[in-house]
Amino acid sequence: MSLANALTRMPRPFDPDRGDEAAASVPDLSGDLAALVSGAAGCSPYLAGLIQREAAWLPEALDAPDAALAAILTRPDPDLPDLKSVLRQTKRRAALLTALADLGGAWSLEQVTDALTRLADMACEAALAAGLAHQVKRGKLPDRDVGLFVLAMGKMGAFELNYSSDIDLICLFDETRHDPEDFPNIRRACVKAVQDMCATLSDNTGEGYVFRTDLRLRPDPSVNPVVLSAGAAERYYESLGRTWERAAYIKARTCAGDIAAGDAFLEELRPFVWRRHLDFAAVQDAHDMRLAIRAHKGTGGPITLPGHNMKLGRGGIREIEFFTQTRQLIAGGRDADLRVRGTVQGLARLAEKGWVADDLAARLPIIYRFARMVEHRVQMVRDAQTHNLPGNDEGFERLAAMMGTDRTALEAALKDRLAEVHSETEGFFAPEPVAAPVAVDSTMQARWRSYPALRTARGAALFDRIEPMLLARLADTAKPAEALAAFDGFLAGLPAGVQLFSLFEANPTLVDLLIDIVGTSPALAKHLSRNAGVLDAVIGGSFFAPWPGRDALQTDAIARLAAEDDYEAKLDAIRIWAKEWHFRVGVHHLRDLSSAREAGAQYADLARAALAALWPEVQAQFARRHGPPPGRGAVILGMGSLGAGLLTPESDLDLIVIYDPMDVEQSDGPRALSTRPYYARLTQALITAVTTQTAQGRLYEADMRLRPSGNQGPVATSWAAFQSYQENDAWLWEHLALSRATCVAGPEALVADVEAFRQAIIARPRDRAAVMGDLADMRDRIAAAKGPDGAWDAKIGPGRLQDIELLAQAGLVLSGTPARDVGAGLEAAVAVGLMDAADAQTLAQSYAMMWRVQMATRLLTVGPVDADAVGAGGQAVLLRAVGAATIAEAEATLRRCETEAAALITRAVQTGQKDERP
Repeated sequence: MSLANALTRMPRPFDPDRGDEAAASVPDLSGDLAALVSGAAGCSPYLAGLIQREAAWLPEALDAPDAALAAILTRPDPDLPDLKSVLRQTKRRAALLTALADLGGAWSLEQVTDALTRLADMACEAALAAGLAHQVKRGKLPDRDVGLFVLAMGKMGAFELNYSSDIDLICLFDETRHDPEDFPNIRRACVKAVQDMCATLSDNTGEGYVFRTDLRLRPDPSVNPVVLSAGAAERYYESLGRTWERAAYIKARTCAGDIAAGDAFLEELRPFVWRRHLDFAAVQDAHDMRLAIRAHKGTGGPITLPGHNMKLGRGGIREIEFFTQTRQLIAGGRDADLRVRGTVQGLARLAEKGWVADDLAARLPIIYRFARMVEHRVQMVRDAQTHNLPGNDEGFERLAAMMGTDRTALEAALKDRLAEVHSETEGFFAPEPVAAPVAVDSTMQARWRSYPALRTARGAALFDRIEPMLLARLADTAKPAEALAAFDGFLAGLPAGVQLFSLFEANPTLVDLLIDIVGTSPALAKHLSRNAGVLDAVIGGSFFAPWPGRDALQTDAIARLAAEDDYEAKLDAIRIWAKEWHFRVGVHHLRDLSSAREAGAQYADLARAALAALWPEVQAQFARRHGPPPGRGAVILGMGSLGAGLLTPESDLDLIVIYDPMDVEQSDGPRALSTRPYYARLTQALITAVTTQTAQGRLYEADMRLRPSGNQGPVATSWAAFQSYQENDAWLWEHLALSRATCVAGPEALVADVEAFRQAIIARPRDRAAVMGDLADMRDRIAAAKGPDGAWDAKIGPGRLQDIELLAQAGLVLSGTPARDVGAGLEAAVAVGLMDAADAQTLAQSYAMMWRVQMATRLLTVGPVDADAVGAGGQAVLLRAVGAATIAEAEATLRRCETEAAALITRAVQTGQKDERP
């Protein structure tokens, strides 16, 4: 299709005589195309020269611009003796075609920048191929597998090159392709090839240049050669890389040379660019860069149009790019969908994910495209690498003519849009400080500066900025002095502060959550101080959404693990994942968004999902050395509270590993093991994966003592041995424990067999008097071993949780009921004549209250609770659990509840020992 059919606007010739002269040099053009040529030449001496030089080529190109562009972008033979000349002609034609399509509105900004970038890609490929071929001919390089690649950075990497842009390149080579002894010679030859490439592109001959090249974005350019090994670059970024370099690599892509080697390098660099946690510290880094650029370029003054820098000045293109890239750096480590190169595309993705308001994400691309259009026209005048608006009236008149508008309208549009960008972005990078409304004890305030989180200059500076906001929120609490003391304790336990303080500065609403937590739940505050990254999940969009359930959690955990290649990274990933969800359960419970029972079930869902996702990874890692599990594999049997599906925040996991080798005697792997040591060592690997302290802490504490024969038995139990033990040797308490057991991970067939066997054991006929006699002995031994830790110990002691659970378990095994929960066990106890329905209802209500108290106390501490020492916030949590108005009333209610429950349980045990069935 002819360009004439796509025109949507027309430049006016600022110099009509020059425009007419250029149009006359292309007599085959008429109508709108002739007017376009006249307007372009009349505004741009550079374009006038190109039109006259390419007059013979232009009519056919404008008649079929797509075909003309395709021909331009066809890479010439790198062996051509006149390659420099060919590339310069190609550049002239591309510059002319894109300018006319741009000025006439036939191509969008994206089409223009895409054409210019693809021209740069082609030119780099051709020039590098020629440089490499020369070194091959000299015998300095092998004719294949050199591993040299060129990374396009900045606007070239994002397909956003402007009209007179230079191109930012980083040149590296994969040193692993070569013998270490050849390394120095290979690098020298690669350096020479790159220098030849740059000369081919940048030398300004009588025919002009192709692209100005800039290699200064490479690591430490003042001391390093223009080509580095990929390994050296990786080490630099891992140890010394800065935020601006991370931002630069958002747009990076391989454009020439060994594309596969370049892409592999970029994949290796992914953890450097995209941090695992939300990285709000990048905001301050980006702001510091903005200030440094303004100081260096002198662009920090107010917005005045004459001479204003459209790229680096206030409200300019770089402000929009920084705004977009910084938000990508913040969240892109957790959300791969945000890892896009283009500015407009990045804004759209950020809006989709809730990181940028929809209206702002709709306005900024319009302003960005307008600014880029102005920038292009400023550069088109004389092919100058400038971003400055004209400095005089004549220049503005020329610019208005190029844009097909009048000067007044142009200046008004420039002022409005630059001011809007500055207003929107400045508030993000440098929010207005909040005045502190309350004084703080000077001794406490001085002590803060000695805490680990504030010992670095950066951490202290960030805290100085958010301190007034923190104090303002503390002053708004019901008891500011208590809240301040609680915050002091939180700050003292915080090991580092930069990321967390940056997060609070960028998201002030999180401070309200922090104050709520530290003033109410010391245990949750301690968890937060040690795992500040869990706050990432709060602003991730779904923190307050309904609970997803175990299956969805397991799917999410599996995906999180699959995203990591390294086993150690997987262990860190599952810990990060679990801590985020653990924090979510605690916050919902603290804020009364979920009941104590719902929270307990959610903690159990979380543990089960984590184990189910982790178990295959442990087996796969173990199988690399010893082969896959022999026979039918192994299941993880969750016991105790895990099996019953009701955990507290600090619960250990009671586990048994059961394996079925069938008739297989040993594994099939590089280092085969016989079946029994195979599964013993595999189980140890599981325990290590769950309990070991990695950089992200411990996943859970695990307890294997409920396995057959306890600590004297093998760490993993064969399926046959487990069946034999349960049928012939198990004590009553072990069958009571089995009444709560649940398989949480493993092959479906073996899971089904274990569950069927569990139900069969529970269903066995039993002597009621013998069972209840054993239960009476168990209660006596428990009471002698350990008493309750005060009135608020809901677990240990007569009439408390453990006591009620034991009676419920006895009801389950006496009735043969396969259910696992306390409610079903108490109903079963009624069915076998241990108590009446009214007593069972009373015990169920007591259990519900005790569970609420247990969960409330675990919000406050992992140890005994002193109600007088937990503060007003903590007391409110305890009172809510009991449903009382005062602590004295609550403790009296608890004593009455446990006394009544203990009496009912004792009576039920005595009734059962009589063995008189109803």
